[in-house]
Order: sequence, then structure tokens, then C-alpha cells
Amino acid sequence: MTGEVHALMGENGAGKSTLMKILAGVYTRDTGEILVDGQPVDFQSPRDAQAVGVGIIHQELQLMNHLSVAQNIFIGREPRGRLGVFLDEDKLNAQARDILARMHVNIDPRAMVGALTVAKQQMVEIAKALSFDSRVLIMDEPTSALNDAEIAELFRIIRELKSRGVGIVYISHKMDELKQIADRVTVLRDGEYVATVAVADASVETIIGMMVGRTLTDVEPPNNSADKGDIALEVKHLNAGPLVRDVSFTLHNGEILGFAGLMGAGRTEVARAVFGADPIESGEIVVRGKRATIREPSDAVAHGIGYLSEDRKRFGLATGMDVESNIVMSNLGKFLSLNFFLRRARIRRTAGHFIKLLAIRTPSATQPVRLLSGGNQQKVVIAKWLERDCDVLFFDEPTRGIDVGAKSEIYKLLRALAAQGKAIVMISSELPEILRMSDRIVVMCEGRITGELLAAEASQESIMHLATQRDTLKAAA
Repeated sequence: MTGEVHALMGENGAGKSTLMKILAGVYTRDTGEILVDGQPVDFQSPRDAQAVGVGIIHQELQLMNHLSVAQNIFIGREPRGRLGVFLDEDKLNAQARDILARMHVNIDPRAMVGALTVAKQQMVEIAKALSFDSRVLIMDEPTSALNDAEIAELFRIIRELKSRGVGIVYISHKMDELKQIADRVTVLRDGEYVATVAVADASVETIIGMMVGRTLTDVEPPNNSADKGDIALEVKHLNAGPLVRDVSFTLHNGEILGFAGLMGAGRTEVARAVFGADPIESGEIVVRGKRATIREPSDAVAHGIGYLSEDRKRFGLATGMDVESNIVMSNLGKFLSLNFFLRRARIRRTAGHFIKLLAIRTPSATQPVRLLSGGNQQKVVIAKWLERDCDVLFFDEPTRGIDVGAKSEIYKLLRALAAQGKAIVMISSELPEILRMSDRIVVMCEGRITGELLAAEASQESIMHLATQRDTLKAAA
């Protein structure tokens, strides 16, 4: 409806993004009908959808980093000079500035998109959609890479668009967002329509029940006992760039160690330094009681350390390859005959084992990874490191962009791995997730560890207190 935020929810693989791509002209429908202002339409391309005022902001931003903000907004529709040959840069920037001003966003239209934060790039995507005079705007997981302040700014813009009569279809897995921004919610499950309800009349539990079609079983509680396994990993006085300063911690076998902190606290940077993805300036890494020299990721893997990046598509997967190739790629030598020929039958058996073990939803082991849902892509990354049989695993934002059903499965998997004696570091920006899953919690602020808590004594308030201890850091410096 005009001026409404209509949420679309469902588990990964439920068909949300596919449906929205049909409505935006990216895919063509097989059967059925699409009505705009009560009139049937037939979109054969995104241009057809844009022509009647339907725009989409994809989960992965569709921007060109080497072009300016204005050039991205009007690409393919740039104003020309009097001869119709040369671009009119002044007019281009003025038009972009006007759209950004209407959104109350302060971004220089001449700035290179690659130099902007993810949040500002998201605003450029919205401006691009609005430049087509979109009356219906589809947003696919728009907050997946934003912090709380950036989300608040995005919500302000959404409310502004609502007041101007723009209808918004909002895809998200985050229930708290749903309650803040949506008027109604439609739930899909396994590609089929389940129901549409008013957000004000539906509890979170009701919506989750419609999404998963089953009761979610909880995971085992954290292990708060004093009895821990042997030390699997010890990091001593690690320094690596401005966001890793004098970091020390221990990790035990069978333990999940949570890393909490605000955006830019240095959690990911610690994981990357230990894994050899970023150079270490000083400090010591001890694996199973022996000092380890880790200069690159292959050194870390050789010491039994695996790292699941927060950006799975960029650093965790070869999206152009199939599922089975991704699962075995970290241990490819094991699947070679005469050090040259791939043992396809063994690869297929191994991939099939992990597909079944992790309940990866894929038509076959030869399905290209890029065609899987986000949750199933994450499971493929996990399978890759399980196949390598790493003893120490860093999970960086393991449930980002994943629905509640898949989250529950990931949680149970992490607990099962810990029960097998694996040592796990879990980095998460979601405090309820940290509190739910961690045995101990390390908190960082501006590159330094500011405290460590047992799960039994931790709360969101105590974690946030440690995550904002800037004054303590300045005094220490």
C-alpha cells in the first residue's frame, strides 16, 4: 500500500530474494500476475520495472567504486551538453545533490563511492532508486552491514519516504527491526505463501513459528564450570596495526570464547592477525603449548587454525565454483591422485557427507555456491573447515544475514563442535548471541581488551560498559 512498510520474512532459501527479483524485473515469472496501480504489468527487465516506479536495493550493493556518487546514481542516464556528446558534470552533480538533499543526507555527489562507508553507500543506493521516481522501493537486508547509529539513520530516511507516499517492501531477519519499522509482514516458507499479519497484532514467537513451521529447540547452556580443557591457543601481547594493541587471551579446548565490542573495536583484526591474513608487528602466538610462527594463512591452517570471515562471499567462498569444490578446497592435496589428478568420487562422497551433516539445502553437490541462500553458503564455509579438521576455529559474525531457523542450527553446531573438543572464538555484534553462546566473553574497545567476563556474570549492560571504556584506555596510554 502507499506509504506502508511491508516486511517480507522467511528462512534462508524461502524464496524472498527470488520473489523480489521477479517484482523488480531481474527474473521473469513463470506464471501468476503482477499488478501496479491495479493494472497488470509484465516486466522483462529491471528497466521495465523502473519505468513504472518499482526499484530495488539488493543485499549486495550494486555500485561502482571507481565512479562518483552522482555518476552511480545516474549511470546510463547522465545529462549531456548542448551537442549531446559530452557529459554535463555540473548538471549531473546538481541533480544528485537535489536528491540527496530531499533525503536529508549529507554526501558530496563528487565523492568516489569506494571511499564511502557501507552506510553511506547504502544511502547512495536509495538515492539511485529514488532517481527513477520510485513509488515502490524494495530493500533486501539493508541493515546487514550497518551499526546501530547507521540503522537509526536508515530508519529515519524510511519514515521520510513513507510520509511522501513511497511503498516499501522490507526484507530482514531481525525481529527488533520488524517491530520498529514495519506495518505488516508477509511470511514465506519453502517458496510458498504462509500468511500476512499486522505487526502490531503479532508476537515475535508467532512470526517465528510461521517462518520455520516448527518449534526451535534451544542449545545447551554455556559451560561456566571451572573445569576447562587444555589450552589450545594462547595469544600474548599481540600488536598488529591501530586496532590490535597489546591483546592477550587464552582459549581452551571445548570452549566457546565470545569476542564483543562496538564496530571498529578490533575484534576482526585480532582474528585476521592470528590467522596470518594481516601482518603482526609483535607478540606471541602459542598453539597447543608450542610457539607458532604465522606469517600467512597457510601457516595458520598448518597449525590447525581455521577462520570463517564475516564477509563469506569475498573471503570464504569461491562463488563461481560448485558446492563440493568449496568444501574440499582447503585440503585439496588429500583429494589428488599422483599429486595431479582429482579423485572426483572421493570428493563427491566427502561433500555428500557434509551436505547431510550440516543439512545444506542444495539441489546437488555440483550446484554453484552463488545460487545458494546466505545461510546455506555459511554452512558450506563451515563444512570447508570441518573437512580440514581444524582444532581452533574463529567464527566472525557466523549468523550475519541468516534467518532464525538457520541461526538455531548454527548455534547447535557450534555447541556440538565444542563438545567434541574444538576450541572456538565467536565474534558477534549481537549481544544476545554472545550471551547465549559464550562460556567466557572478552570485550574490546579501540583495539584493546578492556575486560573478560564469565557468561554467568555477564549482561548486556556489563558488556557495553566495558565496550565503551575509552577514558580508561586514554588513562592507560
